[in-house]
Amino acid sequence: MHTGQIQYGRIGSDVTMQCGSLDNDASVSWKMNGTYVKAQHSLEGPRLILTNVSLNHTGLYTCFQKQDDDKHEAIFLQIGIPPLEPTITCRSNTYPQGFYCSWHQQHSTYINTTFDVEVQHNQRSLEVKKDLFHKNRCHVRFPEVFSSFPYKVNVTAINALGKASATKTFEESTIVKPDPPERVTATPIRFNPRRLEVSWHSPATWPDIDNFPLKYFLRYRPLIREQWQHVELSDTTSHNITDAYAGKEYIIQVAAKDTEIGTWSDWSVAVHATPWIEEPVPVVSTTEVEFHTETKTSPMPCSNAPQKAEPPVGGAATVITFFSRLLLGMLLLLLMW
Repeated sequence: MHTGQIQYGRIGSDVTMQCGSLDNDASVSWKMNGTYVKAQHSLEGPRLILTNVSLNHTGLYTCFQKQDDDKHEAIFLQIGIPPLEPTITCRSNTYPQGFYCSWHQQHSTYINTTFDVEVQHNQRSLEVKKDLFHKNRCHVRFPEVFSSFPYKVNVTAINALGKASATKTFEESTIVKPDPPERVTATPIRFNPRRLEVSWHSPATWPDIDNFPLKYFLRYRPLIREQWQHVELSDTTSHNITDAYAGKEYIIQVAAKDTEIGTWSDWSVAVHATPWIEEPVPVVSTTEVEFHTETKTSPMPCSNAPQKAEPPVGGAATVITFFSRLLLGMLLLLLMW
């Protein structure tokens, strides 16, 4: 058996595979991934011809000489397309230390594609360092600061089916773009129902904030509205919002830019905050008191309570009877005179 090999084919083309070094009159059969070839094809002696190939034709092809059923060749067929001109973007988020460039294909080539990168400045080539984590990115140090000479970046995409190149030319000042501000916080201010205190930090990737200061752009809005309010700030990493709607939740973001050159960063991660709300005084809930009136029979008076007077008895009655008779006798004597 011959050593396996890799063969490439372009989508939509015809692909011919040769079964080793067998003579033209050899009779062979072919399998794809262990199954006899069923795709549209033709056989010409030891050659298999696939027509109008697609990605479905990608796989391991093996050929056998019919009389001995001995495997003579193994070919791994990969179907793809040649590369197109790559799209290049360059940016400096570490100004004035350096910049990076990245690139990508607008469409997948479906097969392994590599990239060659060249960077030139003032008619000399600069050192290019591949990124350790992004395969389609490289880093370049600025040879000088405030240069008036443009930079020229050339990227060539190469694969087994072809190659294509693209070039990007730019001036140093046009690619400066910081990373977004970090650790943005928004805090309500006690006893101020329309204020929020916003603070943030400059991006950690910006290497020299003292000599290359940043300015900031703050935007905020209540969730109930779509329109943003904006404030541009310099030489500070905090701001008090004084016109917030009381009791409404706000969304807040910050962007950064070099004070002299370049463009604004992307927006920071959004934070949410609500202005201070006075806590209501707790009210004790009172339950209506029900008074029940009961009709009760008055109790009998006690033994020493005042009672209805009874007629006197004994000596007192005798005295009263005596005086009554005396008065009657005196009245009769007066009548006789």
